[in-house]
Amino acid sequence: MDDDMADRKNRDKPDKLDEVIAGARRQRELREQTYREQALKLYPWVCGRCGREFDRKNLRELTVHHRDHNHDNNPPDGSNWELLCLYCHDNEHSRYLDNQAGSMVTKDERHSISTHRPFADLQKLLKKKND
Repeated sequence: MDDDMADRKNRDKPDKLDEVIAGARRQRELREQTYREQALKLYPWVCGRCGREFDRKNLRELTVHHRDHNHDNNPPDGSNWELLCLYCHDNEHSRYLDNQAGSMVTKDERHSISTHRPFADLQKLLKKKND
């Protein structure tokens, strides 16, 4: 009976191995269809901002940035993509969010913010103290 179970296990191993290989191939094909894989094929592995070069060892640090910030806009020619390192990509998104937040401020709010004078009464206070 033990020999029977061992034979059955050995027969199942090639099937499982075939399944694993087939699964890995499917995953690779799906990955190649993503915009990241497409962009990596289209563009050189260099950050579009700082010029840092990448190779297979550190390629995970290179990201695809959507120029119009719309992640659903993925034309096959890559015209909405640029490759950026993690740092430049974070910086780009921070600047975009800051710009968006700034555009929500009304004209009156911008005016009041820019005319704030924290030391306006300092001269009076100093004059009072000296008298």
